[in-house]
Order: sequence, then structure tokens, then C-alpha cells
Amino acid sequence: MSLADFVPFLPEIFLGCAGFIVLLAGIPLGRRGSRPVIALAVAALAATAVLIFLVGRPAAGPQLILGDMLVVDQFAVFFKLLVLAASALALVMAAGYLDRAQYSGGEFASLILFADLGMFIMASGANLASLYVGLELMALSVYVLVGYFKLEVKSNEGAVKYFVLGAASSAILLYGISLIYGTTGSLDLETIRVTLAEVPHQNFLLLLGIALVAFGMLFKVAAVPFHVWTPDAYEGAPTPVTAFISVAPKAVAFAMFLRLFAGTFAGEVEHWRMLLWIASAATMIYGNVAALTQINVKRMLAYSSIAHAGYALMGLVAGSDAGTWAVLMYMAVYAFMNLGAFGFVILLESRGYAGERIEDFAGLARRHPGAAAGMLIFMLGLAGIPPTAGFMGKLYLWAATVEAGYIWLAVISVLMSAVSLYYYFRLVVQMYLKEGDAEDESPAEMLSDRWAGAAIAVCAVMTLAIGLWPAPLVGWAKSGLSALGLV
Repeated sequence: MSLADFVPFLPEIFLGCAGFIVLLAGIPLGRRGSRPVIALAVAALAATAVLIFLVGRPAAGPQLILGDMLVVDQFAVFFKLLVLAASALALVMAAGYLDRAQYSGGEFASLILFADLGMFIMASGANLASLYVGLELMALSVYVLVGYFKLEVKSNEGAVKYFVLGAASSAILLYGISLIYGTTGSLDLETIRVTLAEVPHQNFLLLLGIALVAFGMLFKVAAVPFHVWTPDAYEGAPTPVTAFISVAPKAVAFAMFLRLFAGTFAGEVEHWRMLLWIASAATMIYGNVAALTQINVKRMLAYSSIAHAGYALMGLVAGSDAGTWAVLMYMAVYAFMNLGAFGFVILLESRGYAGERIEDFAGLARRHPGAAAGMLIFMLGLAGIPPTAGFMGKLYLWAATVEAGYIWLAVISVLMSAVSLYYYFRLVVQMYLKEGDAEDESPAEMLSDRWAGAAIAVCAVMTLAIGLWPAPLVGWAKSGLSALGLV
């Protein structure tokens, strides 16, 4: 291994070092102000993006580095830049929130950066061992972030549930990896892919290993029946953390899912496709139906997040290049829509946790018409209504699913999207048609936070821009397919 092998790894090295620097920079500030250290963390993310463009992109084709443990390709670059964008927006939204809650920004921002480092390794993993290391680095950082408000019972409860169930899912994933290793004799993804062509399809241990890996990944993307941690973790976590974990870890979990199942295990697609078909359908149905009864906005968006995982799984079920790049695109558009929606929850001040009740949005259009219009854009996007990015994302997933012959799965998706209109538009009704509780002496008000407002504005612009002109994002998503051997 030469020094040149470390050059494409410089973005990860820089990100890890930046995490420690941000942690140390936050010590003298304590709880007196989080904005300087948040600004430092965002600058580190921007510098990491620059390094990716300078040295972290493939020159001609996929490049294996660090003893073939990681691969530098367009697929990884797509998800790394998406993670950086989502993390920067979440950090900017968190600055004022942490000041109001009087919690340290240094520890918070450093945990975000360490989670990003784990997600980078997940996106670039070319070996089952490196994928697992990245997954655990990301997961351990997120467990701490969920319980960051250590004096809040809901935050502690959500973190403990997430940690215990996450540990169980990791054990299942590791057992599946061990069976695959025992069957194929390798942890290298490309070696496994080649070996699967020679292993008899009736090999029970191999198929069991693939199924267990699928179960572990379904947990990470919050798919049914491995979703039970999601509502409590989303509700209990500080709202900026909820915004972050609802998009970045989910997106990179799908990156790992795609690298394994659309690439390495593609030869066994007929054995695992029905499993994912059932998971996709069940996730869409349960997520949308369960969201109908929620009166807590964060729990409603948690079940919505479960449903969106079901939509994205359709691309994996399709098993085609169109399905794969549709998943990449959907992860990008979902990130902007969901971050924007949680941004308004952060800014809506109420007693206890911020903006948790649906009733807190009553009369918002009268008091803050711009904020109400922004939330309307995000609700339309999440529901998949044109001309938003959410509609274009679902349209491409539906097209890929129908093209692959899975019409009933597409029909279920369309029907569940119609169901989602009810709970998304409950917020719209509250904002535009309700005046609030007359007996409420202190109605919820929108906080003035320029940082969070700017982040929300970026999300709104991207949600509309991608919906009106999706071609650049589609082209970028398609560019990552060659790394998986699909084009």
C-alpha cells in the first residue's frame, strides 16, 4: 500500500480530523453560544466537498483503495455530497435551537461529523468488513445524538430503544455476513459477486445469509417489520437530530443496500426479490395508515419516513438500472423535503418540545404567511403532488416498477400516496382554515432565526427546482450506475 492510495481518502481523513477540532473548539464556549462552532463545522463540511471534487472523484473509472477495502466511484460521490448537504442544513437549523436549549454545540457538531465519516465509509465500502465498520461508526454517533438532551426523559427513552434494537439488528447483519463468508470464502464484494455465479442456487446457507443481511438493512432504512424504533427515536430526539437522522443515515443505508443487492447479490435476485416486494408493500401500507392517527407532528413525520422507505424499496424490487437511479434521485429529493418540514417544527415555539402538536400550526397562514407557504410546499412534496420534487421522484420509481412488471406494487404505492394526502393536509387545514384555540393564552409562534430560515429557504427552492427541472439530478444519479455494473 503506497502513499498514493491515501490521496483519494483525504476527504475522510480531513472529516475525521475536523470532528476532533470542532469538539475541542466547543470546550471553551460551553453552553454560552453554539453558532461559532456550528459555523466551523459547516465550513469543514464545505472543505470536505471541495476535497471530494479535487481528489475524491474517480479519474477514469472505479478505483479501489486501502487494500481494496474502499472504492472511489461516482456512486459513492453522489451519496457523499448528499450527506454533506443534509448535514450542513441540519447543523444550520440546530444553531439557534441549541442556544435556546442551552446545550453545547461543539459535542453536537462533532458527533454529526463523526457520523458523516461513518456514512462516507458506507458509501465507498467495497468489502463487507469495511461496510460494517462504517455502519457502526455512523450508528454509534447517531445513538448519542438521539439521547443528546440527557435531562429529557423522551430523549433518553428514544436513545435506549434505538440502541437496543440497533444492536440486535447489527447481530443479525453480522450473522448473515458470516454465512456469506463461509459460503463464498471472501468478504470482498466483487469476489462474492463472481463466486455467486459458481455457487449452486440451492445453497441454503448462502440464501439464509443474504436474507439476514436484507433484514439488517431493512432495519437501517426503517422498513416494516423492523421499524419499531423509528417513532420513539424521532419523537424523543432533539428536533434537529430528528431532521438529520431522517435523511442522511437513511440515504446512505440505501446506498449500502444498493451496493449489496443491486450489485453483489444481483445474481440471486430471484431469491430475494419477493422478500423486498413484501417489505416494500407492507412498509408503504403500515407507514401511511399509522400516520393517519398521529396528533404529534414528529411521530407523524416518523411514520411518513417509514412509508417513504417503502417507496424507495420499489427501485430495489425492480432490479433494473432505471430502478436504481430512481432510488438515488428519490433519496436526494426526500432529503430536501423532509429537512424543510422539520425546520418549521424547530421554529414553531410551544410549551415543552417545539411545535410537536398539529394544533400548534393553527392559524399560521394568518400570522406568518411565508412560513405557511413554505410548509405547504413541503407537504405537497412529501405527498407527491406536482410540480414538486416529490412527484418527480415517485414518478420515476413508478415507471421503473411498472417497466419491471410489478404493476401491483406500483398500484399499492399510488393508493398509499393518496392516503398520505389526508395526514399531510391536516397540517395545511390547520394553517389555512383554523384560527387556533381561543382558550390558549400563549399560542405557538414562529421564532425568528435567520440561520434556520435560510436553510429552510434552500430546501424549499430545491424542492420546487427539482420538480420543475429534474434533468440535472437525473443525469447525476445515472452517472453512478456504472459502479454497480448495471450500465
